[in-house]
Amino acid sequence: MIVKQIRLSNTAKDQLSRLKGKTGIKNWNILCRWAFCLSLREPTSPLDIEVPADSNVEMSWYVFGGEYNELYEALLIQRCLDDELPLDQETLAKQFRLHLHRGISYLAASNYIKSINDLIELVLGSEQR
Repeated sequence: MIVKQIRLSNTAKDQLSRLKGKTGIKNWNILCRWAFCLSLREPTSPLDIEVPADSNVEMSWYVFGGEYNELYEALLIQRCLDDELPLDQETLAKQFRLHLHRGISYLAASNYIKSINDLIELVLGSEQR
């Protein structure tokens, strides 16, 4: 388990609220999974910035990852290895938070996403480019 609980920033909460409306996806954790994976796919590391935990949106690691929580943990560990980062608990938790918030920002910044189909196209379309 990377973290026990994750609390989102108010900015991320607002961005996810807009994405929920556009995509029809009702659960925060589903959108967070998309966002996390989108950030992991980027070749660069996320900026090492302080992300406030100032919203009322909080979820446990098991809610975030669901039945695939171990897969998300393995993906993050592999990314940290690729980025030559230590695998201590503090680094893993920080990298998870940075990737999650970067991914949410990427999803929200895209004027392309107007529906759930656009999320799928974001993944499939980029494979074909």
